[in-house]
Amino acid sequence: MFGKRLDAPRRATIRDVADRAGVSTAAASKVLRGAYGVSESMRTRVRAAMDELDYRPNAAARGLRGKTYTIGVMLSDIHNPYFGVLTDGVRDKLGPAGYEMLIGPGGASPRSQRAMIDALIDRGMDALVVIAPVIPGEVLDQTGRQIPTVVVGRHGLGRIRTYDTVAGDDRRGSSIIVDHLVGLGHRRILHLTNGNDGADEPESPEYVRAEGYREAMRLHGLEEHIDVRVAPWSDAGGREIGRQILAMSDPPTAVHAGADVAAFGLLAELWAAGVDVPGDISIVGYDNSPMASMPPIHLTSVDQSGHRMGELAAEVLLERLEGRDAPRAVRIEPRLMTRGTTSSPPQEPRGQSSPL
Repeated sequence: MFGKRLDAPRRATIRDVADRAGVSTAAASKVLRGAYGVSESMRTRVRAAMDELDYRPNAAARGLRGKTYTIGVMLSDIHNPYFGVLTDGVRDKLGPAGYEMLIGPGGASPRSQRAMIDALIDRGMDALVVIAPVIPGEVLDQTGRQIPTVVVGRHGLGRIRTYDTVAGDDRRGSSIIVDHLVGLGHRRILHLTNGNDGADEPESPEYVRAEGYREAMRLHGLEEHIDVRVAPWSDAGGREIGRQILAMSDPPTAVHAGADVAAFGLLAELWAAGVDVPGDISIVGYDNSPMASMPPIHLTSVDQSGHRMGELAAEVLLERLEGRDAPRAVRIEPRLMTRGTTSSPPQEPRGQSSPL
């Protein structure tokens, strides 16, 4: 025989918070919304009352009033550690403004990413942060016309857009990688570019990084050594390029891996084959994700301030929500973090190839 069901405790309301804090319901609501015109002492009292009552805003009710105070974040790859750094930056800036974040994994295809964006819009998000999409620009334009949107990783290129962009200067990032490797004495430098449906978009990071690599190689008089290999920016993609390098009769002495996540796979494949990094081959990543600085990886990588990039994406989005109409294209300057995976190329007697 079942016992009598216990009723769940009543959920606290904004009126309860106002009564506990000794303010009006309108004042408590202003604190919740992060509105202007609220004194610090009132804000402190209301926040304390919210904590004491374990108050959580009713998202559905807020949505009926026009806003849910929830931002949708579409991630193209939940396994990429750099994207975790980005989302931390978004969260840290949105939280104090009274917004919550809902993450939606979009997958690697334009179709799955568009489906996730549509799902976030259908669930009443106030705005969207879209991280490293492979969706065509015209589809992103359609999204920007429906809802305030900031796209992280895409380049503005001075074009009129309905959405905002936040990205690193990927052309410059590739240039400083090539400059660093050439300065160490390398000439045969391979570049791994991302293989996906959006890689040929001129605004995509993979397109811009590949162009930056080609330009830098030409500037150093190394056009004959330009070698761009296509594989996913993933552990599997890096391992595939590693297998290709191991099979070469005249392998490169250095690799611009395009992204840290691919560099990790490449390192794993080469290390498993007994290749000395950087003694036999130098590897450079891109993103300076948290694992890059960990021993024994100690990966040389381009840093583009991932946490700050996330914060900027949130700041740009909040500006949109406050009424800005003109699109913004924010660009972050990269810098090279030199670590233990790069050094001078192996010294080879004339006529002999690399020990790889």
